[in-house]
Amino acid sequence: MIKLIILDVDGCLTDGKIIYTQDAVESKEFHVKDGFGIVSWIKLGHQVAIITGRSSTIVHNRAKELGIQHLYQGVKDKEKVLKELVASLGLGFENVAAIGDDLNDYDMLKSVGKSFTPKDGVKEVQAIVQTVLSRNGGDAAVREMIDILVDENKQREQFHSLWIKNA
Repeated sequence: MIKLIILDVDGCLTDGKIIYTQDAVESKEFHVKDGFGIVSWIKLGHQVAIITGRSSTIVHNRAKELGIQHLYQGVKDKEKVLKELVASLGLGFENVAAIGDDLNDYDMLKSVGKSFTPKDGVKEVQAIVQTVLSRNGGDAAVREMIDILVDENKQREQFHSLWIKNA
């Protein structure tokens, strides 16, 4: 059973675009369906971590808003951080799923039990993951991943009961 999901930000939770205003204020766009899926995953008793190569106050705020307890920014070696996190949580890699879209995610994706990339992930990543999603990064690809995992964990009924009365 997957108990922990690892999320990359740029290209997975976002479409990968980084927008700067003329005042050098950074902007990112997140999909509400990804947020809903993440909150639901946590309510099911599972964990979420963000491991990202860039650092951003925006990502910090989004993680806090969604209740993500494990946030690692400015990471150069994602696989190393992944291994440390998995060990600290007492999990096996078979209990971990991850989504990434580019070469800096490659080693991390090869280490986990279930690996995903958005439809627009680079070809080298598409070649090694177990699932290439039907959605692009930033277009609810993370929600698609969570839906797959909920079904594989046989938690669809429990997922529905979080939000639907008489489900």
